[in-house]
Amino acid sequence: MRIAEITTPDLRLLHRETESHTHHPLLSEIELCIQQSECISKNQPLPQALPTSLRQSLTRLSQLAPFPSNSFKLTIWKLSFRLWNACVDLSNAATLQSSSPSAENIANLRHVAADMLFLARDVTGVPSPTIKSSLFYHRTGLVWHSLKKYDLASNCFERATEILSKIDVAKLSDAGERKLFLDLNLARSRTAWEISDRNLAVTLLNRAKNMLFGSPDHYKSLSNQFLAFGKSALSRDDDDCSLNDALRLMNEALDLCEKGLGTAKTREDTMEFTSMRTKTLRFISAVHLQKGEYESVIKCVKVLRNGGSGGNGSDGADQHASLPVLAMKAWLGLGRHNEAEKELRGMVGNKDIPEAVWVSAVEAYFEVVGTAGAETAKGVFLGLLGRCHVSAKAALRVAHRVLGESRGGDSGSRIRANVVAQLVSDERVVALFAGEAVTKERKAIHSVLWNSASDHFRAKDFVTSAEMFEKSMLYIPHDIENRVFRAKGFRVLCLCYLGLSQLDRAHEYIEEAEKLEPNIACSFLKFKIYLQKKDHSCAISQIDAMTSCLDFSPDYLSLSAHEAISCQALPVAVASLSKFLSFYISGKTIPTTEVVVFRTLVTILTQDIGNETEALNFMLQAQSRASKLGTECFFGSGETGKREQNWFAVTSWNLGSRCGNAKKYELCGEFCRLASEFYSYMDTGESGENTAMICRSLILSVTAMIALEKENKSSLTETQVKLAAELLVRAGKIMSSSISDGKDCIMEPELIFMYTLTAYDIHGRLNNSAFQLLVVKTFAGSKSCNYNYLLQLGIFASQSPRSNSEVSTFALNECLSALIASATPDYPTIALIIRKLIAISSVHKGDTEDEEAIQKMYKQAYRIMVGLKEGEYPTDEGKWLAMTAWNRAALPVRLGQLDTAKKWLSIGLEIAEKVSGMDTYRACMEDYLAGFCTKVSSASA
Repeated sequence: MRIAEITTPDLRLLHRETESHTHHPLLSEIELCIQQSECISKNQPLPQALPTSLRQSLTRLSQLAPFPSNSFKLTIWKLSFRLWNACVDLSNAATLQSSSPSAENIANLRHVAADMLFLARDVTGVPSPTIKSSLFYHRTGLVWHSLKKYDLASNCFERATEILSKIDVAKLSDAGERKLFLDLNLARSRTAWEISDRNLAVTLLNRAKNMLFGSPDHYKSLSNQFLAFGKSALSRDDDDCSLNDALRLMNEALDLCEKGLGTAKTREDTMEFTSMRTKTLRFISAVHLQKGEYESVIKCVKVLRNGGSGGNGSDGADQHASLPVLAMKAWLGLGRHNEAEKELRGMVGNKDIPEAVWVSAVEAYFEVVGTAGAETAKGVFLGLLGRCHVSAKAALRVAHRVLGESRGGDSGSRIRANVVAQLVSDERVVALFAGEAVTKERKAIHSVLWNSASDHFRAKDFVTSAEMFEKSMLYIPHDIENRVFRAKGFRVLCLCYLGLSQLDRAHEYIEEAEKLEPNIACSFLKFKIYLQKKDHSCAISQIDAMTSCLDFSPDYLSLSAHEAISCQALPVAVASLSKFLSFYISGKTIPTTEVVVFRTLVTILTQDIGNETEALNFMLQAQSRASKLGTECFFGSGETGKREQNWFAVTSWNLGSRCGNAKKYELCGEFCRLASEFYSYMDTGESGENTAMICRSLILSVTAMIALEKENKSSLTETQVKLAAELLVRAGKIMSSSISDGKDCIMEPELIFMYTLTAYDIHGRLNNSAFQLLVVKTFAGSKSCNYNYLLQLGIFASQSPRSNSEVSTFALNECLSALIASATPDYPTIALIIRKLIAISSVHKGDTEDEEAIQKMYKQAYRIMVGLKEGEYPTDEGKWLAMTAWNRAALPVRLGQLDTAKKWLSIGLEIAEKVSGMDTYRACMEDYLAGFCTKVSSASA
């Protein structure tokens, strides 16, 4: 604001006098600088050196004090006014153009103008020079304050205060001068507050109470300043000290409003004071709320509502939007939730309450009341929808606040979710999120609902999860861009109803998802549904559908197998893994190794009895792949490969044993043969255990073939006989190699016997009698042989369809020798062997040598019987020997071979003498032999 030129008559006279005087050079210098500032155009920047030059000139001028004449002082005043007005013009230009001179430089010029006026403050002829000088400093201080140069502002205000300190306030009559005193104190107080000198600021305000002069405007200014400081203190960190300061300052403001009402002389002043008092009371309520003084808050609100302060309503009551919020929070603080709910519901009818305020109130209420307030929050929000426009952002905030940070699984979270589900499913709420303008909010509320549903899903609360997922679908537009999101929603709903075992509904959702986005996820979920329905045929068909998906990965077949196993759908698991195997054959790279798939298949099939044929099929495939790829490539390297090889070998052996025990001889033979192949892949170390297992497997395989022949009562084919022979040759080589290395054979004796027996049988079919005898002789010479095994071999060789008397005789003779050499001979067995040998020799008797051999057997039996106790040699066998030997003489007698007949008769009698119970027979035999000998003698003579 420009300062008017001095225009009084005395001043005009003085002006003429001063013009007659020669200007002092310093004044001329200052005037030139002022002229320069006056000549600066709007587009021209203020020279940076101008304020500095003026300040230097002023410093030199101050050194001339006291000034020589009043006219000199008056010249300084005129120059000061000219400089001030130039600053006003420059400031006005600065507000209009962005390229205006620096505001700080202009403030410096103002400060120079104020200092110039202060040098000549005792000029005569100018009305109120002291007031004008202080006014310059006051206005300069205000400029510095606006520029946040609080130290310079404080200097100006303090200089102005010093100038006015000599004036008696009580004697002031001019309203402008009185206002200057008050404004100066207020301005100085504001600056002190900004530099955090709070005590000085409050002291200055209290000092200003003496400068009110009964003016309503003064009361308003001072009250507003107290309130401003109170609000500033309230905005600081809400520690007790700051809140107390704020309350004290606001009470001062309230007191000034009360006193100001007494000075009001117009209706406008009265209304203004009333409005200020109401506003102050609201802030005082806010301070009490922050301090936790809830009863005081309620009292303030009641005062405001009762109209004790005037107010804006027709009944004088205050209807400000903050009152219900203050009251509600206070009731919440007092724990009186019903009253808080009434306040919250009452906000619905107040159209003046901004959206942000009531949303904040809902959040505050729900934060304190928690789950119990969920229904109230929903009711308030829906009520607000009916009376005013509510934004999508507000709906989002309420939904998010009600849901909170719960992770699901508890009753509180379930209640909150149900309330929000009801809220967001309201057509009016859904309508808030329609359109492109609220795309961001629509995505946000969808995320909020989706995350809540996910939390409940993880907590296995599938009912709540399904409900929240369904509500989230309301916020996905039905357009092409969002097809993927809708499909995803249908898929998770399918998972929820799978968890609830509502399979038909789950199937409906996955069908919808597949229409929108057909992919492997949909196909796999349909597979799960069929599994849970126990529809195995559809599940197996779905496996083929999965492989036709564009985003199919073989891993889904592995996952399908796991799902089928968990559902005890073993045929489905087998079908899935069988499909899996086809990808290995095609050469695709798959993380899961092929051997693992084969092992899993066999494990699944062998869980139940009756699947041995399928298991054998996969074991054969595994063996074929191992032969084709190489053992290290198929089974793996290192310890892992060894474990896999061992598993297949042991499993083949166990399955072969199981089938053998169940008399499934064909499967037994195949499994044993496979076992030999798998064991042959393994390391045959020093222990020789794997080698022994190969040999066992080969022998049992052939044994199973022979057992199957007997069971089916059909002879082995020529091909089968050759295969059995090959297997036995392998087994024989292994045993021979073990013995040739000087090691004890680690094979069980019974298994070696079984090998010998089967080898004899198979080679007999091949008419290889020489090998038959060799294999039996080899066995007879081994440590594994005993008389029992030899007896069985001898009997088998004598009774089988392809008997071999030579083998039988050798085996029985070896057995007899072993028994006789025993410390405790088994005479019944010896008797049996002798009878067998005699029978074999009798059947295959040819020439005289055979006759003599038979006689030797009888004589050997006699020698064995000599010295034995009665009954030690089986009586029946002794009688048989005696009677058959005697009867053998009949034919030679008829043929006239008297010597031969005599030998047999003698042998029979000798044996009869050693057999108890043949006394009667022996007497007859002796008489007949004596007569026969006489007859022979007569014939010889």
